[in-house]
Amino acid sequence: MNGENGLAELIIDVENISKSYGHVEAVKGVSFAIKKGELFGLIGPNGAGKTTLFKMLLGLLKPTTGTIRVMGTDVSEVWSREVRAHTGYLPENIAFYDHLSGLETLLFYARLKGAPKSEVSELLDLVGMTEAATRKVGEYSKGMRQRIGLAQALLGKPEILFLDEPTTGLDPEGIGAFYNILNDVKAREVTIVLTSHILKEIQDRVDRLGIIGGGKLLASGSVKELRAALGLRSTVRVFVKDKVHAVKEAAIKAGGEIASLKENLLLVNCPNGSKMVLLKELMKEGHLIADIEFHEPSLEDVFMGYAMGGEV
Repeated sequence: MNGENGLAELIIDVENISKSYGHVEAVKGVSFAIKKGELFGLIGPNGAGKTTLFKMLLGLLKPTTGTIRVMGTDVSEVWSREVRAHTGYLPENIAFYDHLSGLETLLFYARLKGAPKSEVSELLDLVGMTEAATRKVGEYSKGMRQRIGLAQALLGKPEILFLDEPTTGLDPEGIGAFYNILNDVKAREVTIVLTSHILKEIQDRVDRLGIIGGGKLLASGSVKELRAALGLRSTVRVFVKDKVHAVKEAAIKAGGEIASLKENLLLVNCPNGSKMVLLKELMKEGHLIADIEFHEPSLEDVFMGYAMGGEV
């Protein structure tokens, strides 16, 4: 499966996995692949099967049917210690001992994982916690706890990092800082798999994603690929200074579909692949135009498109 991705690049390969609890099928025949060095997102509403799927990827649940290969090893039955040693995990709500400092916490986890102590100072620096390393964890903010949690997950230099709703409870500044750290981690060719229900947050940050609904994989690919597959079009807002009908005709000539025209604001739906053609025609009337704004369909638009019946 997923031959188009290049088998040599695959680090996780999921083949037709299902998970049943009695007569309830929580995950239904899901297949997808994740390439080395990707930031791959799993999105879906509560009850969609996303959490069950994530737990199977982690080896916390055994699939009822199907296979999961991690780094070329079939882990569907048992996760080997060797494979697990190459993975890191940050749960949504990680619990630490509040009386320990950040430094002591990481040293504790380093002993548990058999990771060298020398990694601790390096990781504290990576996550921006060196100056706060000697403070008690009980004094940390949510964002600081998440940074220590990420450092914990990175002990042992894992090749795959699993993050479950990693930015829940963080403010916008904390979210931005967290993803900046992830960019540094990704630059080390670490494969990152994360779940999130905040679509706006991840749409410009993931390389590819899988959309889960009703226990099934509704679609997978980059945001751009999923937009194109649904035929979602860019919207162009044209603010006109004068002769709005001349600008309207230029947009129509380029294949644009007029969505609305209100006073000096022209709203145009742009066919896929025609953005530059439309812009070129509009600029011929540039002296009549005050401003042009392009709006791409959001990840929420993409998700709703598949949730309402779009094909994979």
